[in-house]
Amino acid sequence: MERLEEKLRGLAIARRSRPDEATYLLHVALRPTGLLAVACSDFTIHLHDRDTLHPVGEYRGHSGPLCGVTFAHGSPDLLCSGSADGTVRRWDVRRPGTEAVQMFRSDPSHSYCGFDLSCNDTLLCAGTEQVNDEDSFLVFWDARKPGAGLLGVYSESHSDDITQVRFHPRDKDRLASGSTDGLVNVFDLSRGAEEEALLATCNSDSSAGSVCWSGADYTQLLCLSHDEGLHLWDLGQLDTEEPLTIFSTPDARSLTPLAGAGGLDYLVGGGWLEEAQKLLVVGGETSGDLHLMECDHGGLRLLRSLEGGHASTVRCFLWDAAGEALVTGGEDAQLLLWKPGGEELTTGKMASMKSESALRLKSRPHKKHGYQREKKAT
Repeated sequence: MERLEEKLRGLAIARRSRPDEATYLLHVALRPTGLLAVACSDFTIHLHDRDTLHPVGEYRGHSGPLCGVTFAHGSPDLLCSGSADGTVRRWDVRRPGTEAVQMFRSDPSHSYCGFDLSCNDTLLCAGTEQVNDEDSFLVFWDARKPGAGLLGVYSESHSDDITQVRFHPRDKDRLASGSTDGLVNVFDLSRGAEEEALLATCNSDSSAGSVCWSGADYTQLLCLSHDEGLHLWDLGQLDTEEPLTIFSTPDARSLTPLAGAGGLDYLVGGGWLEEAQKLLVVGGETSGDLHLMECDHGGLRLLRSLEGGHASTVRCFLWDAAGEALVTGGEDAQLLLWKPGGEELTTGKMASMKSESALRLKSRPHKKHGYQREKKAT
């Protein structure tokens, strides 16, 4: 842990890049060979060099808000993106500016809020918005056969927008989904039918915003809610009498872990740092300042605050283990690269390009349900 803290203490802005137009940077993904993909609020995807942040291309084609981007694991030249326009598309990053090489659809009424690709690149899964005020769906495709149609649909486990879908980093059949109905479900897809596949349901008591696999063997699950709640569960306890909850708080802002720093206004997301064996949670202030925190059974602990970078709310981040760098993007249209000992050529905080007309993602209010589908009390 001392080595990680030392790296984080040394972080400084090494590079800064931003689009020519005011747009929110919503999601970011990294290709191992040094390419960043950034999903923007104007429905475009920008490609940047990992080390310089220089733009190297973009893709246009989606007609609705993007819900994520991810590179294929075995074929890193393929980039996947999902959108509320009801499509998941694949792009060849060797040919920036071209049309998508593959497109996946389901029912015309489906609008996707989240998607992911399994660790062996065989399965694509997308979660839909609520349809007809009643149903929401997890839809599955064989990622190797875009023209073969749907493999199947799960329709009983969520009752509102499915905001996040996350495959296990090592188990191709393990899938987690989060929804504005407050539930986070875990499935074993090898069991087939939905009722048999549902292993566990954890209740966040709020609208689940993001889900992240964590822990030494990725047996833990982190959930961040839209109202800044934080929940960490240990799925390794499913077959025991021990509680699943490692740590839980309905409002992380109330924990005030930022001694000597500013307040915490929101949570950006979480990520498991494999080399350090630590769960990193990133939060921020509306001014653009960031706070890097460790999360475990003891709650949140501040590791480092990053000031003077962004001029507005930060929407996405990733930790580049190979480059020992942090990448952040936000509503000020800026993409920042933080590295130990980094020294930006142009110093000083840049003005925000935030536009009043820029897209603001909305989340539906949490609906209190009178029923529980929990396999185990949490």
